[in-house]
Amino acid sequence: MVFPLKFALIATLALLVACRSDPIQFHTLTPAQPSSNTRTTTDIQIESLIVPPQVDRPQIVVRQGNTGMAILETQWWGASLVDELRSALLDQMVNSNPQRKVSVRLVVQRFDSIPGQYGLIDVKWRLRADDEILMTCRSTLQTPSGPSIDELVAAQQTNVKRLAALISQGATGTRSSCPSA
Repeated sequence: MVFPLKFALIATLALLVACRSDPIQFHTLTPAQPSSNTRTTTDIQIESLIVPPQVDRPQIVVRQGNTGMAILETQWWGASLVDELRSALLDQMVNSNPQRKVSVRLVVQRFDSIPGQYGLIDVKWRLRADDEILMTCRSTLQTPSGPSIDELVAAQQTNVKRLAALISQGATGTRSSCPSA
C-alpha cells in the first residue's frame, strides 16, 4: 500500500517539474533613453502601419536559416509588433516645420530578426501634408546583432530610430527626394 502511494507522489512531482515553464521576458522597441528631439516641434502622425502577419504577434519571431521561422514562446514584445513599432516611431519622429501638419503611412515589407547576425526592417513609407503627397520612399535598414535576444532587440531599436530620423528628415520639406539611409 505504501509503495503505490510513493510511486504516485513521485510521478506527480515529476510531472510538475516537467510542466514548469521558463518565465516570459518582455521587450520593447522604444529605447530606455527618451528621444533627444526637443518637443517644441510638432509630432508626425501615423495614418496607418502594416507589418507582415507572420511577425505581428506578441511573441518575438526569429528566422532560422533560409526557410525557417521560430516563435519564441518565452520572449515577447510588450505589445503586438504593430503597437511596438507605432509607439517607438511616435516617440522619435519630429516634424521641424510646424506650419505644415504631416502624416505618414508605413507598410513593413520585412521585419527580420536573426540572432548573432542582424536585425532588418524593410519598409515603404509615404509622407503626406494635408492632401498633398510629399514623397513615397522605401528604406531598408540593417543593424548587426549579437547572439542574445536583448542584442537583437537593441539592433531593431536602432533600425527604428534610423527610420524615424529618415521620416523626420523627409518631413522638413526642404527637398522632394527620399532621404538616404
